[in-house]
Amino acid sequence: MSTIAAVSTPNAVGGIAVIRISGEDAIQVAEKIFSPYGDKKVADMAGYTCAYGVAHDGDERLDDCILTVFRAPHSYTGEDIAELSCHGGLYVTKRVLRAALANGAVNAEAGEFTKRAYLNGKLDLMKAEAVMDIISAKGEREMKMAENLREGAAYKKAKKCSDKLMKILGDLAAWADYPEEDIPEVRPEVLTDELKEIREELRSLVKNYDSGRILREGVATAIIGRPNVGKSTLFNCLSGCERSIVTEIAGTTRDIIEESVRIGDITLRLSDTAGIHETDDVIEGIGVDMAEKMIASSELVIAVFDGSCPLTEDDLYLINKININNTIAVINKNDVEQVLDTSLLKEKIKHIVYLSAKESTGFEQLHDCIEEIFKLGEADFGTATAANERQKKCIDKALEGIENAILSLEIGEMLDAVNITLDEAEQSLLQLTGEKVTDAVVDEVFSRFCVGK
Repeated sequence: MSTIAAVSTPNAVGGIAVIRISGEDAIQVAEKIFSPYGDKKVADMAGYTCAYGVAHDGDERLDDCILTVFRAPHSYTGEDIAELSCHGGLYVTKRVLRAALANGAVNAEAGEFTKRAYLNGKLDLMKAEAVMDIISAKGEREMKMAENLREGAAYKKAKKCSDKLMKILGDLAAWADYPEEDIPEVRPEVLTDELKEIREELRSLVKNYDSGRILREGVATAIIGRPNVGKSTLFNCLSGCERSIVTEIAGTTRDIIEESVRIGDITLRLSDTAGIHETDDVIEGIGVDMAEKMIASSELVIAVFDGSCPLTEDDLYLINKININNTIAVINKNDVEQVLDTSLLKEKIKHIVYLSAKESTGFEQLHDCIEEIFKLGEADFGTATAANERQKKCIDKALEGIENAILSLEIGEMLDAVNITLDEAEQSLLQLTGEKVTDAVVDEVFSRFCVGK
């Protein structure tokens, strides 16, 4: 493999920046662009040691740096690694990287350091995926899930199920292929019980998947309502900035404005929509149509009503449009006298929040409602859980094979048919753990990583 190099810290000004070099020639590349102070030589440096010196490009001095050396196989990638920590200016960082590239290294691809760690047996595929989850974690619960995955909880459970399934397949093969040998008969009722145990283990891996996905990816959320109920004020308040135009004139929002915001541990991918009402304005009418489509496509709908006036025909039209299961009715403007009769809303919508977007009050209720709708309070983020769609698909496919095998056993089919479905389930588990996975899948996993990791 070639020796690779990349900046492993963010592409921004900071206190320090780290240029990582990994591969067979990593130490030699570092020796060409770094000179330690004193008599120490880079080639003589042991693993887990540092040296202070100067990074240079030929005769040109670039910066004071600290070089850290990791010797194979005791490194992140399993290869020799040299890391140069320099001042975190964008220009000096690029110059040090260019010097490394000019002296034998090549640019690392996205996620290539972690990919090499996987290929060199330092990480299994599920632990490797956890690295990106740790980097992208935005809250305590996301971090807890990522750490749990990195520590191997999901891998160990999946591997245990895979090993049990492999033993069953071995018993089936031996019993079928060597009938003349003194091999214990495979009893369908015993086999069914064993498969049901494996099924429950795998089900536990996907139990909290949707809750985890919501924490990682956020919730597609549409703010809807008739004109002038305070949708844009609510949107701006949640966003923390003036993203939507707010005036006393109805219909100022005609397009869909989007922003990601955090409420507690939850990310809302907010869309502020046009006020839903009858209009003769062609452009505004397009915005209304888009808003109605957002109702159907969003995971969460925040329907805003004006608490300072009675329900209108447009409000009633909106109430009939929404899905009550994923809707929160926000009674806005509770900082002024309340006139709205909420009896109809209480009949139609389970979750109702009273707040003032103008005064920024009542948002704790909104957070609690979101937690309740998506059952985040019930999820145990400390347990082993599938971390992404790839993992979930592998588990779902394995579960499908096991379910089919159990059904075949219960209706008395031949064990040959059971063997085929169980073999398919085992292949899915091997793909899950990375023990039998295609190059295309590996490339796709690491393509989501940042360069330098």
